Amino acid sequence: MTLFAEVLPLLGGRFATELGIDLKGGPPERQKWFLAAILYGARISGQIAARTYLVFAGQGLWTPSALCAQGWDNLVALLDAGGYARYDFKTATKLLAVMEVLTARYQGDLEFLADQARDYEDLESRLRDLAPGIGPATANIFLRELRGIWAKATPPLSPLAQLAAAHLGLVPADLSPEAALTRLAAAWEAQPVPGFDLADLEAALVRLGRDHCRKTTGPPCPLGTRCGRRPS
Repeated sequence: MTLFAEVLPLLGGRFATELGIDLKGGPPERQKWFLAAILYGARISGQIAARTYLVFAGQGLWTPSALCAQGWDNLVALLDAGGYARYDFKTATKLLAVMEVLTARYQGDLEFLADQARDYEDLESRLRDLAPGIGPATANIFLRELRGIWAKATPPLSPLAQLAAAHLGLVPADLSPEAALTRLAAAWEAQPVPGFDLADLEAALVRLGRDHCRKTTGPPCPLGTRCGRRPS
C-alpha cells in the first residue's frame, strides 16, 4: 500500500466533506464552506468550529442574506449554542461585516468575487478585503479546499501541511511553501488515490501536523511505523 493510500482513509480528506459539504456540488456548497472557514479561522478548536457550523447549517443559515437577517444578537446566540462563546461577540460582528460587504460589492455571490479576481493573489486580497479579521489563515483555510475547483484557488502549501509532509519525508523541511507544494503535487500525480485529490491530501496533512507533528508529547502517531519522528 502506498503512503497516500494509507494516509487518506486514516486521516480523512477535506474538512468540508467532513461537514457534509460537497464543494464540487455548486455555489451554495461553497458558500457553506465560506461560513465554516470563517469559524475555523479563529483560535478555537476544530471541534467547536465544526459544531458551531452545524448549528448554523441546521437552521439553513449560510447565505449572506440569511446571516444578515439574523442580526447581531441572534448570531451571538447561535455562536454560543455551538460552544463558540470565547469569540462570540467578535465573530458575530465579523460575520455581519463580511456578508454585508460581499453583498454590496459582489451581489452576495462568492463565484462573482472569484470571477473578478485576476489571479490567486488578487483572489486572496479580495477575500481579505471583505472585512477585518479575514486574514491569511482564514483565506488559506477557505481556498486550499477549493484547489482544483476554482482555477485561481492556488494557495501555497499551508504551514501545518508542510510540517507534516516534511515529517513523512515527502518534502525537504527547508523548501518554500510554493516549492513544497510543487514537490507534493508531483508525488501525488505519480501515486493518486481513487476518490481523493490533492486538496484532500493537504487536509489530511493539516490534521497530522495539527494533532501530532507540532506536539512534543501526546498520543502515538496515527501512522504507526510510518511516523517520521525518530525515537528519543
